[in-house]
Amino acid sequence: MSRAGLTRAGGVRVGLGAAVATFAGDRLTKWLILDAWSPWEARHAVTPFFDVVVVWNTGVSFGLLQSESSLTPLLLSGLALAIVAALVVWLRRAEDRFVASALGLVIGGALGNTFDRLSFGAVLDFLDFHVAGYHWPAFNVADSAIVVGVIALLYDGFFRARTDET
Repeated sequence: MSRAGLTRAGGVRVGLGAAVATFAGDRLTKWLILDAWSPWEARHAVTPFFDVVVVWNTGVSFGLLQSESSLTPLLLSGLALAIVAALVVWLRRAEDRFVASALGLVIGGALGNTFDRLSFGAVLDFLDFHVAGYHWPAFNVADSAIVVGVIALLYDGFFRARTDET
């Protein structure tokens, strides 16, 4: 087996490990929120700038494409699974553990939110940050992993690749 093959196999393991850890962390935190919350309790202030809330997002990121249609969760889930499939192909070709980890974060996050859509018809968001009356839209662990993974992939594409060439 070539050195690249060993690196690629190691990268796939790292990426799949990141995906499994992200999915498990997302499911665990959502389960804890749903288990700990009374149905009538909508907000719990943790700090002056952070609350834990229960928000069901029927759309995509930041509440875009909100819909009450029963087809929306299926369509969004199908789109997410198609993207996951493409990312898994990319992961299998990744020779860098940094890229594999980033892909794993995005894959695990997408699968976590897809699980919610297929189970509940919406995604549970519960992290709410705010300052001086301005609120960032509520999000969850899966969303955080997707954002961190995408930022890492952008960093790799714009900055790491150039330093590797010199």
